[in-house]
Amino acid sequence: MPLFWGPGLRPTAHLVQEDGGMPDALAALRALVRIPTVSRQDPADTDWAPFRDLVTLLPSLYPATHRELGLEIVAEHSLLYHWKGSTDGPPTVLMAHYDVVPATDEGWEHPPFSAEVTGEGDERVVWGRGTLDDKGALVAVLEGVEASVLAGRTPRCDVYLSFGHDEETEGSGARAIVDLLQSRGIRAGLVIDEGGAIVEDVFPGVSGPIAVVGVSEKGILTVTLTVDQHGGHASTPPRLSATARLARAIVRLNRRPFRAGFSAPTLEMIGTLGAHARGPLRLAFTNLWLTRPILLALFARLSDETNALIRTTQAVTMLRGSQAANALAERAVATVNIRVSIDSRVADAVAHVRRAIHDPRVVIAVQHPHEPSPVSPTSGPGWELVRRTIGETFPGTIVTPYVMMAASDSRHFTRISDCVYRFSPFEMSAAERGTLHARNERLRVSTLLRGVDFYTRLIAGL
Repeated sequence: MPLFWGPGLRPTAHLVQEDGGMPDALAALRALVRIPTVSRQDPADTDWAPFRDLVTLLPSLYPATHRELGLEIVAEHSLLYHWKGSTDGPPTVLMAHYDVVPATDEGWEHPPFSAEVTGEGDERVVWGRGTLDDKGALVAVLEGVEASVLAGRTPRCDVYLSFGHDEETEGSGARAIVDLLQSRGIRAGLVIDEGGAIVEDVFPGVSGPIAVVGVSEKGILTVTLTVDQHGGHASTPPRLSATARLARAIVRLNRRPFRAGFSAPTLEMIGTLGAHARGPLRLAFTNLWLTRPILLALFARLSDETNALIRTTQAVTMLRGSQAANALAERAVATVNIRVSIDSRVADAVAHVRRAIHDPRVVIAVQHPHEPSPVSPTSGPGWELVRRTIGETFPGTIVTPYVMMAASDSRHFTRISDCVYRFSPFEMSAAERGTLHARNERLRVSTLLRGVDFYTRLIAGL
């Protein structure tokens, strides 16, 4: 059973501004980034003390929220807040996760859990693991709720805040929250989680900011390729050792990319953005009945991101062989991460791998399969609220649907909602996007504050 913290909880006073009057949102983000809530693939390897520390800290950062909203702790560490609305309409779920991927100090300009701030004025930047993924969104949501509660607002329909503790690994916390809501007969009218962002220079011929809102996300699975073979001394290798056979399988797989094709959301994205393109590109993007084959070839070559938009992708991410430099491997293993196109299925991906490798001595095993998510509509009240709020917060921004290529906790919520959107209300440059799960992750302070503005406006519209 989930633990419960009722609305009558009396937390301490709101976190005071620090370091010369920094905004509360920045002070809160810095406090959370300094807590290393690193989730590990094996839960037994996770240090859970920082997770408890973060949960304990939240009431002091957001006292009004914790007075007004109930809080259930689900699956030991995930958080489900409930804000009672004034009517009985379909509720809204606002999501984030507070776990982060590992990071060491090596290669970082500023230590990953120091939350250092550099620059002055509008150029200030806060550095640290989780600033973009996803504690920044967590703070933006809670700041929006806190401001609304302090202003005496009550949403028309119930609002749930779902903050997962292991999105970067299993997503078991979000799955347990969905199980809980489903058991209570709750079906959400709108769900918003991390995903797309405000970007520029990502679509040929289109200038200016673009808000890419994920209406679906690819499926995901892990495939292991294993070769078991007699080992021995490296001085007398066989013609095809276990590692060589595995290498041949990897080469065969890489030479057989998955078939390319435009999904319905990608076609809608091309049409939406194409209407804003310049010159001949506008004609190409708005006359797909004629130009689709050419554009498909263009997307395959334009960038890694556009290539991933049009097909199932495969990436060998881990290799394991012998334990000694002079010993032949008795077992060689490769791990392949596969992201399944929304027009395909997990079974299709596995069949493709088998055909491409074409070697019965390479044992193929499937782990953690998850099918692509259903496509959420680009019309109706939920979509219009998101689109309108983006327009109010980021004037002049083009709003388009897209297919999210990474996996998020929101995939579990498609069980209880038809309108699941993946959007982080942050302006992200290509360099900043490149720090996700990498070194020097950082968030501009002005971007954080606009994210707070987005959620404050969105909540006012609920």
